[in-house]
Amino acid sequence: MDRRRQSEIKHAQRESFLLREISQYFIQIAQDEPRLSTLYIEQAKLSVDGSRCTFYFYSAKGKPEFEALLPLLILYKPSMRASLAKTASGKYVPQLVFAYAEHVDQQRKVNDIIENLKKEGKL
Repeated sequence: MDRRRQSEIKHAQRESFLLREISQYFIQIAQDEPRLSTLYIEQAKLSVDGSRCTFYFYSAKGKPEFEALLPLLILYKPSMRASLAKTASGKYVPQLVFAYAEHVDQQRKVNDIIENLKKEGKL
């Protein structure tokens, strides 16, 4: 296996680890802070250099709900990083960035269109 492929695998493994750890920690936070229980972590994307990890959150109530809860979520960022520092291997813990998972809304719209076409018998 070439070095590039090994690097891609390690990157994906690190991304998966970060998603798993933050998801577990977020479940604990949501139990303590019920307002955050409407948010779900959909995806994690680690930057190429590993210095930043963006976590994509989704809310059934939409982007306005996420934006309203974002300041509260940001308050927990230091404790999330500290938790990662305890469990992560390596010297550095990436900066955490929180974003709304707009791709989920887009996917839902496409699925709704497909369902409507099926009901109308056009598909």
